[in-house]
Amino acid sequence: MLFQTLDEKNECVAVFKDGELLWNEIPQNLTKTWKYSAFLKDLSDIEYAHIYFGGKSLDEACPDHMKNKWSEVFGKLRAYHRSFIEAKIDLNENCFYELVPEKFLIEYCKAKNEITEYILENHTKPADYDFLVEATKMLTDIKYQKLNIDTAPLRQKAYNLRIRDFLKKLKRLQPFVKYNLFGSVTGRLTVEKGCFPLLNLDKNYRSILKPNNDWFLELDYNAAELRTLLALSGKDQPEEDIHDWNANVVYRGAVDRDEAKKRVFAWLYNPNSNDFLSNRAYDRGKVKEKYWDGKKVKNPYGREIESDEFHALNYILQSTTNDIILRQALKIHKLLEGRKSTIAFTMHDSIVLDFSEEDQYMVQDIYDTFAKNDFGVFKTSAKAGKDFGDLKDLWIK
Repeated sequence: MLFQTLDEKNECVAVFKDGELLWNEIPQNLTKTWKYSAFLKDLSDIEYAHIYFGGKSLDEACPDHMKNKWSEVFGKLRAYHRSFIEAKIDLNENCFYELVPEKFLIEYCKAKNEITEYILENHTKPADYDFLVEATKMLTDIKYQKLNIDTAPLRQKAYNLRIRDFLKKLKRLQPFVKYNLFGSVTGRLTVEKGCFPLLNLDKNYRSILKPNNDWFLELDYNAAELRTLLALSGKDQPEEDIHDWNANVVYRGAVDRDEAKKRVFAWLYNPNSNDFLSNRAYDRGKVKEKYWDGKKVKNPYGREIESDEFHALNYILQSTTNDIILRQALKIHKLLEGRKSTIAFTMHDSIVLDFSEEDQYMVQDIYDTFAKNDFGVFKTSAKAGKDFGDLKDLWIK
């Protein structure tokens, strides 16, 4: 059963099915739609055309024979939105779709139905479709968790022009983290415009983020991409810090930790670098040969990326590492279902949990779940604290 959803907030929901709009009720036997919505969380076996089409927009998905029709319909939708803004209607307090004539909404949903059907009929289901659906559900849950932002520490330093500009910018942004699962070729998460700029947040400003529960818990892989390279090379994971291991084992004590870190990364991301000791320890040639066919990368999870030789290794490592971290986050997300503690957000190679004291007994299990992935046990650091800018090392066995 083909259907479309109208929902800009959880309390503002409608479903278009069989030519009519149903408000605040979810009919049975829904099977195909354009995009996931939060109220569909408990429904399985729904095909999402948005995921089939790699997360691209309706404009990009629209077939040529529908371009004029879709342009007209979408233009009307934007005109309604613009008129409400000009009329100073607060769309945070009012449901946008309840303000638009129902006749037009039906026209809009019919057009979405046509695009949805076209995509599902003409595109292959992604190999990692089930994972992408589950990741979308998790990131949507995060999207609706309002951040606890306390700007008081920064306001005391508002004499600084840079800080003052940041505080002004913050007033224009929504206090939510809205991730884009399809925002980069490697699958590394990006954030949407207009929401809190978490991934580019200056470390000096992190203290404005406070937990909604009792404390933050951050879990972070030690040198994640190097460990992914070791795993894909078929090598064992060192139990110690990987840069110490490189200094003492790979480079035989000839350099200290900082120099070892610079040396291995200079070699890793420069395909023209011929560092014999690094090559012997990590065997990047073997990995590139296995996962790059000369035109595209296909990582162990089936993610495919067009690539030249220069970018191939970077795409293999970054995409695989990202897929590992998202899969571990999903496991933890399921562990926390029905509890006060939540995943607050993810930051590149780490995840940050908004933890409640009543769930403290779960910390060890959560730590172990994150550390042990499909490629072995990756050394993981844990930090905790009352604000994101002041996390302290937490010793976990």
